[in-house]
Amino acid sequence: MHNSLTVVALWVLWCGRERWRLSLGDEAAALAFLAVHSLAAHWLYSNVPYDRWSQQVFGLSINAVMGWERNHFDRLVHFLYGVCLTPALSAWARATWHVSRRHSGVLAWGLVVVTGVVYEWMEWGVALAMSPEAAEAYNGQQGDPWDAHMDMLLAALGSMLTLALARWRRPVGPGTRRAS
Repeated sequence: MHNSLTVVALWVLWCGRERWRLSLGDEAAALAFLAVHSLAAHWLYSNVPYDRWSQQVFGLSINAVMGWERNHFDRLVHFLYGVCLTPALSAWARATWHVSRRHSGVLAWGLVVVTGVVYEWMEWGVALAMSPEAAEAYNGQQGDPWDAHMDMLLAALGSMLTLALARWRRPVGPGTRRAS
């Protein structure tokens, strides 16, 4: 079920790449997110063995270093949702509504937040239809009652970080104008 949204996203990216004038970087970031999301969906998010991989490759436990008791891969995916999709959403807003970079950034951030809320609502709806055990496995909350809240916050923060870095990359000095 998780990968059904990936298929839809790939179709939307393919159909809109020319019309929305996405840069290669925008497309690459969106595809990188979809790859990480697909990996997480394969392992059902809370079962991604990133800590075991870290121990095998680097000889250290990320969970032990950070003092974590739960699997935080789902948090990474939600953060990357904001980071990786904000540039493409901003380009889409500029191409669709012919708004400035600043306004397209605000619209992109809003889209990340709203779609994050809708996704969490969909997860909740699916969980209501399942047995408690199946719902826990699907949602991967790992006993965290604030899981949905943290997921939405991390997506919003990832988007804001991306917008701040994009603004910082375009310096404004004497005799220069910021492109709108």
